[in-house]
Amino acid sequence: MTRQMPKSQKRIINAFIEMRKTMPLEKLSVTKLCQKADVNKSTFYVYYHDIYDLSLELESQLVDNIVTSIRDPKLIISDVYTFSKQLHRAYQQQKEMLTILFSDSRSASLPEQIFDSICEIYYKMRPESRYDLHTKIILEYSIYGGYYSFKNHLNDDSEYISNIIADLSSRALQDEDIKKE
Repeated sequence: MTRQMPKSQKRIINAFIEMRKTMPLEKLSVTKLCQKADVNKSTFYVYYHDIYDLSLELESQLVDNIVTSIRDPKLIISDVYTFSKQLHRAYQQQKEMLTILFSDSRSASLPEQIFDSICEIYYKMRPESRYDLHTKIILEYSIYGGYYSFKNHLNDDSEYISNIIADLSSRALQDEDIKKE
């Protein structure tokens, strides 16, 4: 049975998200957040050390949601095209929260976190590739390039963008397999 989140914590999170829609993280304060959430500062500190701790927790949850939404992590090896499509679909489904949490000074943090998570999955399946520069560059290209293409084309045809990203990622990783043979 999962633990139910206390109402005060939900109010803090909701207020934080509302404030982040219009305000950079660096401009937020615990005092302003608590006023908006209608909770005492001491209540905030029960759950979080500071504003950045709250932001990092929400970011981590979002990254976990994105990575775990990929049905089969082995697809990064066996079917890169489908893997890339699922990753793009996960970005699309989380678009609003991505835009809120990873804006301003936090914008580069998302692809970095996604990269780290996916690399761990990949290297568990192919430990011999962990220190291979070629593999690292291909994964960086696929993940960072795919994310920034998604981000730069938020208002364009999602399916079309997804197909291009998946095709490029698939070709890049196929080239890696050819190199290793």
